[in-house]
Amino acid sequence: MKRKFTRTASLCAMILSVGTCASVFAQVDGRIDSHIITVVVPQVALLDLESSSTKDFTATFVAPTEAGNKLDAPQDNITTWLNYSSIQTSTTPKRVDVKAAPVITGLDIHLVAAIASAGTVGAKGTPNAGITLSTADQPLITAIGSAYTLNGANNGHQLTYSFDTVLDNANYGALRSGSTAVTVTYTLVDN
Repeated sequence: MKRKFTRTASLCAMILSVGTCASVFAQVDGRIDSHIITVVVPQVALLDLESSSTKDFTATFVAPTEAGNKLDAPQDNITTWLNYSSIQTSTTPKRVDVKAAPVITGLDIHLVAAIASAGTVGAKGTPNAGITLSTADQPLITAIGSAYTLNGANNGHQLTYSFDTVLDNANYGALRSGSTAVTVTYTLVDN
């Protein structure tokens, strides 16, 4: 066995001197080489509501103190901010839909989202003019691409809830006293 190895090594040594045996024992390096890097960008669709205190609040109408006067609406609530992180899938942008349940007979809750705060990076969404909440999903912010708003209160889209428009319309007669918890649900979806 030792002899065969010695003969093969001697034979290769002779061929190496001619320059044709190099590929038998080692790969030849060239001036250019390459390799593949697989880049994976995950799908991202995250949102949450932020406030400097609590995102839940109570809207209390004020009873009149003089006969013949109407209820006074609660002040607009502007303490809640909508934050999101989004990576767009192919060419389809995302949107934020919103709905409420239950709706209160005789009472409209109006919602407006402000334009995104200055810290928002990327293809931030475009708020619509405002909506009256219902049990069906409605688009509140559209055309959200790959973007992030930063986290916390004072980042993203400031939300304004108002109640005063109900007091001057025909639905006033449908109002009933009592306390009702209304759940407002936001969903980040593909357009």
